[in-house]
Amino acid sequence: MRSDDLKRHWGNTWPVLLIMIPGLVGTGSAGADEVGWSREPDLFAYSLVVSAALSAAVLWRFPLVTFACCAGAVVTYLAVGYPVGPILIAVPVAAAGVAAAWPLRRALTWTGGLGVAVYLAGGIRFGGKPDLDWLATSFTLVAVFTAIGAAVRIRRESEASVRVAQARQAVSEERLRMAQELHDSVGHGLAVIAMQAGVALHVLERSPDRVRESLEAIQAASRESLHGLRAQLGVLRGPEGGDAPREPAPGLADAERLLRRIRGGGLVVAADLRAGDLPPEVDVAAYRIMQESLTNVLRHAGATRARVRASRDAGDLVLEVTDDGRAGGTGTGQGDDSRPGSGIAGMRARAEALGGRLDAGPRPRGGFAVRARLPLTDRSGAADVPGQRS
Repeated sequence: MRSDDLKRHWGNTWPVLLIMIPGLVGTGSAGADEVGWSREPDLFAYSLVVSAALSAAVLWRFPLVTFACCAGAVVTYLAVGYPVGPILIAVPVAAAGVAAAWPLRRALTWTGGLGVAVYLAGGIRFGGKPDLDWLATSFTLVAVFTAIGAAVRIRRESEASVRVAQARQAVSEERLRMAQELHDSVGHGLAVIAMQAGVALHVLERSPDRVRESLEAIQAASRESLHGLRAQLGVLRGPEGGDAPREPAPGLADAERLLRRIRGGGLVVAADLRAGDLPPEVDVAAYRIMQESLTNVLRHAGATRARVRASRDAGDLVLEVTDDGRAGGTGTGQGDDSRPGSGIAGMRARAEALGGRLDAGPRPRGGFAVRARLPLTDRSGAADVPGQRS
């Protein structure tokens, strides 16, 4: 049996035992000091104890049933004239149940009525004489366990609110992740299309073959971008929390295809990728950072050459993308019109999400550099096991 099932069964059992065991063991001796003016417990007295105890089995599911049965059993027990005994434990148990299930005002109304009923039944039991000690005991027991039940309800509601907030945060983070994926994949595709279209226009009259290559590159880039867009939209349209099929995430093993597209526009890219097998999340982040950096080179830097390096260093993956373009374009995520963008911010967020860092800025001898250091271990220091990309 699972631990959750055990907790549930125990939660339904302990109220029964709390009333049943003391009631069966102690009811017979409860009237030892009341010989001559109380009724000796008999089969009916024990049947009241058992009925009150059994009703507590549904305390958390049907608190009103438990409340009514316990109240009826206790009031009847006292009114008939049996000696004050362990059956009184049923009163605070019933009060705790309704306080845990109902709003506080409603619970106080019902438990207050129960306290009055128990007091009146006790008054009959004591010959109708007012007894302040009996009154204080009755209302103290009810008040204490009502407060306990209310505390349980408040804690339960707080835990539910936390779970809802965590679920909303998870949904928000997933949407942000998907937005970043769309920005990286579709943005890169559009940059390649724009670059190839510019090349085609430039050589339109002089080199028909070059125009054909550019148009083919545009076709391939647009097809890939649309495919990625459809995949992400498929996840969005799927049932919430469902296992919607996803495309395999890209990694550094797919870098050659990316570099081929970049080189097709005339940018000379030298690559030195010696990272080996990587944890899936590091592999994806490294690919996206490289993709965004090269996309920014195409968009803003006016560069003719770029260099990509990936290697391991002291348990980290170090990825560096440099170019010989205008300093400031790549790193700031700004175009020629100086409008702010989100490319570097997104790359930095990817690196920091893995416990790493990303630096971007102009190089001393011209051009721009993006350098990311991604740890190959998790934040607690336990090594990630390299595996296939998911």
